[in-house]
Amino acid sequence: MEHRENSFLEREPVGKLMTKYAVPCIISLLVAALYNIVDQIFIANATYLGSYGNAANTVVFPLTVVALAIAVMIGDGACAFVSISLGKGEKEDAHRSIGSAVILCIVSSLLITFLYLVFADSILTAFGGRVNDETFHQAQSYFFWITVGLPFYMFGQAMNPIIRSDGSPRFAMVSTLAGAVVNIILDPVFIFVFRLGMMGAALATVLGQVLTAVLAIWYLCHMKAVKLEKSSFGLHLHLAKRYLALGMTSFLSQISLVAAMMAINNMIQKYGALDAVFSNPEYAQIPMAVVGIVMKFFQIVISIAVGLAAGCIPVVGYNVGAGRRDRVKALFTRLLTCEALVGAVALIIVEFFPRALIGIFGAANESQAYTDFAVKAFRTYLCLMPLATVNKGTFIYLQSVGKALASTLISMIREVVFGVGFALLLPIFFGLDGVLYSMPVSDFLTFLIAFFVIRKTYKELS
Repeated sequence: MEHRENSFLEREPVGKLMTKYAVPCIISLLVAALYNIVDQIFIANATYLGSYGNAANTVVFPLTVVALAIAVMIGDGACAFVSISLGKGEKEDAHRSIGSAVILCIVSSLLITFLYLVFADSILTAFGGRVNDETFHQAQSYFFWITVGLPFYMFGQAMNPIIRSDGSPRFAMVSTLAGAVVNIILDPVFIFVFRLGMMGAALATVLGQVLTAVLAIWYLCHMKAVKLEKSSFGLHLHLAKRYLALGMTSFLSQISLVAAMMAINNMIQKYGALDAVFSNPEYAQIPMAVVGIVMKFFQIVISIAVGLAAGCIPVVGYNVGAGRRDRVKALFTRLLTCEALVGAVALIIVEFFPRALIGIFGAANESQAYTDFAVKAFRTYLCLMPLATVNKGTFIYLQSVGKALASTLISMIREVVFGVGFALLLPIFFGLDGVLYSMPVSDFLTFLIAFFVIRKTYKELS
């Protein structure tokens, strides 16, 4: 019998494999999320930045997600494709798809950096940056330096799942963790010691991303299951089409989040100006700052949900290629159970401990209006977290079993049709509170669709 690299993915218990791959993936994604979250924590606790800096961070955040969306489309797609190729014993496709992903990532990152630098002010305005003059000024400073580091950020994020597909989830985790540690160390130095403000927060982030990218380059030169050759590095369009299709769900889940955040930021700006409290110029930035903080907590939870599912991609992909539907089904059951538990724990935290959460983000330095709105935002916006995590896990799992079209359609319905649609519609009837209702309504309706897709998938795997 032909020996295949990573054949242990077909032999070892699925629970053990899920732990082995999902835990490092979760940590990697959490660490990646911490880049922006750590910035916001230190910014919020710097009295000379406060809620203005928080609001600026909220404006810039979705623009970094655009870059992340492209990176994960390339990386997650290549990860799934490489895993399936290795399961089939097709090593030639595996190494050429990785080389193609490297080239595609470099080209796309340079292009988006150029566009961001040229159209910076217009882009920031479109994402609600002109809520007041001070917020716009802080957003300009932060955005410029974050943009300079985008090529390193995108390369590190794209290569991370590819490293996992090569059978090295721990190295993928360590490379991301190393960059985050640099960011955590440099943030207080640049913000509090040198008082570099938003520029300092961005520089700390970029330097951490550079380290992660360098470690990824080192690993590409020392791969195990796949050996890269000179012929690997080319666009190889016939392969790119195949792995980009598998990564499309990851792209849409991120890019549609950007569309939703753009709609939310603009609705906050519009209906905040009509609110009895937040129409005051001194408080105008508070709703945007608060929703940004709520989204950061949501990002932490979703990073765990995505990590659980994305960590399963190499295992699922290999077993799909090897024809082991029984193992694919067993892993799906474990995944959905874990996703529901993660959402339940998150729900308990936001409903019972919202004040502790906002305290981390400098609430002691802000007004009572800030605290009151933050408590309501946490409890309302995130009240259906168990459904949100199950939905997300379902999207990614469908992607990993090769159901790219179904995964993409459901993801688009959730993020674009519901996420953007309700963010624009509900504020018309409920004002600023309508923005907070948009998330739970979208998650509930999406779950109704996901439930039928889950049932159908189980029948097919049986």
